[in-house]
Amino acid sequence: MSPAPSAPATTGTRRARAVRWLPIAPATLLLLLFLAGPIGYCGYLAFTDMRLTGSATVDFVGFANFRRAFADPAFRNAVVLTLVFTVLSALLGQNTLGLALAALMRRASRPVRTVTGALVITAWVLPEIVAAFLLYAFFRREGTLNALLDQLHLPTQNWLFTLPILAVSFANVWRGTAFSMLIYSAALAEIPRDVEEAAEVDGASGARRFWHITLPMIRRSIGTNLMLNTLQTLSVFGLIWAMTRGGPGNRSQTLPVYMYDQAFLKSLIGYGTAVALLLLLVGSLFSVVYLRLLKVEV
Repeated sequence: MSPAPSAPATTGTRRARAVRWLPIAPATLLLLLFLAGPIGYCGYLAFTDMRLTGSATVDFVGFANFRRAFADPAFRNAVVLTLVFTVLSALLGQNTLGLALAALMRRASRPVRTVTGALVITAWVLPEIVAAFLLYAFFRREGTLNALLDQLHLPTQNWLFTLPILAVSFANVWRGTAFSMLIYSAALAEIPRDVEEAAEVDGASGARRFWHITLPMIRRSIGTNLMLNTLQTLSVFGLIWAMTRGGPGNRSQTLPVYMYDQAFLKSLIGYGTAVALLLLLVGSLFSVVYLRLLKVEV
């Protein structure tokens, strides 16, 4: 029978574990203080009737704010527009265009790759408010788009009034495609050339090689890019606010814009915080779906 471990050995193990935790203790403390703390406080506010103006007292109202949200047609409209905005600009726009640019640039000459990469990345590095005003100038009634259509003798319209959610979706695609392009460029660079050459020798067309070889080999990069793009798009506020302020009416009012309107313009901090938590829940659901899709089968 082996002897039981001695007390000094147990003490030494605990001391070693404590020493290993020391380097990350400051980071853990900062996360608890500046991330978990505000989230917990927001969770508290969501169950109160706190206002920026008016009553000086704050009362606990339970789930009243959440019931109010689901009963509000404006909130349901914001949920639908948020999903439309996310699908159009993140899942279809940024993801598809970024993958197409990365695939085309892989076979292009160096000057073409340099110029294309510079143009796409320039839109990405621009501050959000600058990009918003550039796209506002492009879509407004007297803007660049209508000037081009007029030169081609095609009908013009006020795009920010007739198709506001499409206009802001296009703006988000224009600004955020560079991130997807960089992700996919790195992923495509890791695909061995001999695999594609062997498929080409076997007579596989470019489309079949792309569908049966390229996409499966970058599946994890696709999932990661979709998750990051979706979470970023769900939180877009400045771009939409600068271009349309959620209008006309509420036809481009996504959840972040609706939340801002309720919390700061109408002073309903408790209700606005409840909407923010619901937005966080939507982002968490998307993350869970993507993480399950990324799970490696054993």
